[in-house]
Amino acid sequence: MQITPHIVVRGAAEAAAFYAQAFGAEEVSRIPVPDGRVMSLELRVGASAVMLADEFPEMGVVSPLTVGGTSVVLNLRSEDVDALWERAIAAGAEALQPPADAFWGERHAQLLDPYGHKWGLAQHLRDVPHDEVVAAAAALFS
Repeated sequence: MQITPHIVVRGAAEAAAFYAQAFGAEEVSRIPVPDGRVMSLELRVGASAVMLADEFPEMGVVSPLTVGGTSVVLNLRSEDVDALWERAIAAGAEALQPPADAFWGERHAQLLDPYGHKWGLAQHLRDVPHDEVVAAAAALFS
């Protein structure tokens, strides 16, 4: 079994170009419809697939820009989170949390793409025992 995010964006063709520039995504396939919108566009980001679709508000298919935000964060794991961060920012992503070493053993960052989707960027630094992560989270939120 596998899960593949299928995100809705305002301007799928432009978003595919942004994701190529920001994350090195490669387009696999595209299904356009006669009015110029894209019903489905498959990208490959590293070993993962991400599907895009244009907004189709007449069918209730809308993007974070239409609903005023998102509650989802898409996470990318990288061998060099700082380089990925710089690439995405240069492509037009908005900085939310710059790269920093996190208590759970990753270098972590978060950004917002121009289409309203949040992206977490992560690089494994070290293994941290689960009980230490739980204790550090408890201390942070107490």
